[in-house]
Amino acid sequence: MGGAMALTLAALAYPSMLGLNTVSSSQTRIVANTQWGPLTEQDRDFVVKVRAAGLWEYPLGQIGLQKGSSPGVKEASKHLIDGHAALDASCRKIAPMLNITIPNVASPQQEGFVTQLKGETGKAFDTDFANILRMTHGSIFNAIAKIRSTTKNSLIRSLADQANDTVLDHMTVMEKTGLVDFDQTIFQQTTPPKLPSDNLTPPAPDPGQPQVVLTPPPNATSTPLAIPGEPGSNSTREDPAPAEPSPTPTIG
Repeated sequence: MGGAMALTLAALAYPSMLGLNTVSSSQTRIVANTQWGPLTEQDRDFVVKVRAAGLWEYPLGQIGLQKGSSPGVKEASKHLIDGHAALDASCRKIAPMLNITIPNVASPQQEGFVTQLKGETGKAFDTDFANILRMTHGSIFNAIAKIRSTTKNSLIRSLADQANDTVLDHMTVMEKTGLVDFDQTIFQQTTPPKLPSDNLTPPAPDPGQPQVVLTPPPNATSTPLAIPGEPGSNSTREDPAPAEPSPTPTIG
């Protein structure tokens, strides 16, 4: 519903480039003035990036629970599912409030990571799982700090706070696997390949397409944002609602 509404606003046209190594030439341009403060291009793109991250890392967490051959990888997989389900709920909540169109699938680059790991088993899977996810989380961790320190929009600040906690947790559990090659990972994080923009951009959803929902695990510990003024809301995070198991969401 929110995505369909946002598609009608030309001022908030779907971001053209959202990859790890993409920098917009007009990130500070204000695209909307909202009751929560001005919304810039980089604010809008941040919401899309957080949503896109969950669309590949959440299913990869499910894959890791099935294919991971070490306790560390299985534990990290649980954190991916738990954390990204809550972040995704926050993105789906604030996107229609800010008239932001969010994707239903990740970027081709991100989907490529999933395809690669689906084809691996054993130690190779565990090692690439830990290193790819430590690299991607390290990349967005820096972006979160920039958003949090510069945005004038209170909803974006709240999302950045949640994303910071979640991404730091995910970086930490990847490191605890003992499989991260820091020299290689940090090099790839700071010197990403120059890929075409269409490889880095999650496609915009088709009008009327049902929104993909990342269902929290039954024992969820992470909670979505609670927006001030919502019924029953008196804090910055929601109390977790009981979640029922659901099939793996269709991504793509």
